[in-house]
Amino acid sequence: MADPTPADSLIDDELLARIRSRAATYDRENRFPDDDLRELTDIGYLRMFAPEEFGGLGFSLARVAHEQTRLATAAPATALAVNMHLVWTGVAKVLRDRGDTSLDWVLQDAAAGEIFAFGNSEAGNDLVLFGSTTAAVPGADGSYAYTGRKIFTSLSPVWTRLGVFGRDDSDPESPRLVHAFLTRGTPGIETLSDWDTLAMRASQSNTTILDGAVAPAERVFRKLAVGPSPDPLIFGIFSTFEILLAAVYTGIGQRAIELAVEAAHRRTSLKAGGRPYAHDPDIRWKVAEAAILHDGIPPQIDALARDVDELVAHGAAWFPKLVGLKVRATETAREVVDLALRVSGGSAIASSSELGRLYRDVVAGIFHPSDGESAHSTVANALLGPVPE
Repeated sequence: MADPTPADSLIDDELLARIRSRAATYDRENRFPDDDLRELTDIGYLRMFAPEEFGGLGFSLARVAHEQTRLATAAPATALAVNMHLVWTGVAKVLRDRGDTSLDWVLQDAAAGEIFAFGNSEAGNDLVLFGSTTAAVPGADGSYAYTGRKIFTSLSPVWTRLGVFGRDDSDPESPRLVHAFLTRGTPGIETLSDWDTLAMRASQSNTTILDGAVAPAERVFRKLAVGPSPDPLIFGIFSTFEILLAAVYTGIGQRAIELAVEAAHRRTSLKAGGRPYAHDPDIRWKVAEAAILHDGIPPQIDALARDVDELVAHGAAWFPKLVGLKVRATETAREVVDLALRVSGGSAIASSSELGRLYRDVVAGIFHPSDGESAHSTVANALLGPVPE
């Protein structure tokens, strides 16, 4: 997956430079990147997945992954925040490509300027999409009232549509996981100001409290049995989430290598008579090792994204492939940034250091679904079968 050139990418070099110039301030002030979002909106970035007939750009998942990698080289937290909007619009595209138009309205809303956020994560819910601690209570008119606590709600200051799910226990014999979208301003939605973190600070992924927040019937789009489901929605969420997440963290690794190369040429060694560290064999090995590790990931992102775009039928192998990609991409990015830090020397731990910020941002990758434990369980089950109860 070659990085898009300025001629190919929505984000030209000038915009990329402006976004990069603001990243440190947003991180230091723990503030949402409003200027980044405004400029990205102006170029149609939030409309990438919407088809042209809806007023969008009609991009493929592979193309959007390219764009997210490029954006993440400048501002990882901005890319991660925007990822959540792109996941929902990507899900709608995945469904539409497979003949399911139930979320076409998401693409139409995105083309009209609405911003979608992901409100599914819950503390302590290691079932992820297969269970929920949020209560979903049905109304007589087909609406649902949601009560629960959602964590890591990126885009908290700006979203206008929040995708949520919860558990409907109104029929104890057949509980359901009910997916819907809430509209900003709906009574019973509270956003806490609790995002003061080590990493990805500008994403402003605050906690959302739901207290009887009602999604109208026309915004309730799935009712699934508790547990694993073959419904295309689950595939759509997993595929777009894991691939676009891998793209963001791969962008961090790419930028770390660029900074390591700059540092190796800039730093000089008294012991070597003032020669640059770029001539030192140990430094050269570290830079090369970082590049070798990084180089294997973009083609994997590109290949899996194209398979989604082209409706390749991997069947039960899809989920091991997707979780494997996410873990490889995030863990590789951590290794690459660590090597770049060693090349750059002690100045990289300064609070003003871009590489120091990348070192903090990249660690967030271990917490996104699927985490290492879940991913290894998925792959082990695929290869060995489930452990008997």
